[in-house]
Amino acid sequence: MRVDSGIWGKLTRLVILLLVLAAVLGVIILYLPLIKHNEALRKEIYALNTQIKHEAERSRQMDAAIRALQTDQRTVERLARERLGYAKPGEIMIRFEEPPLNNLPRR
Repeated sequence: MRVDSGIWGKLTRLVILLLVLAAVLGVIILYLPLIKHNEALRKEIYALNTQIKHEAERSRQMDAAIRALQTDQRTVERLARERLGYAKPGEIMIRFEEPPLNNLPRR
């Protein structure tokens, strides 16, 4: 059998519901800055991990270049020709120079 408690029973349930909603809202408001800070830290961790991967790849490339310079005579010869302008006896070198920047047409 169901007993109708009238308006006071309905008001009591409404007040309890509002108190629960207020408690949930209070918890959300208290933890929202912490959640945002946590999200910002996760983004920073992701960016740093990406940077670590790029630097590791760069390190592997530099290690390979160092090994090539230490062991491969053709690499040393190629670099000497490119950077120092060396040539073998009897070779003719042709150099292409960039035009000066101040002679470029203006837009």
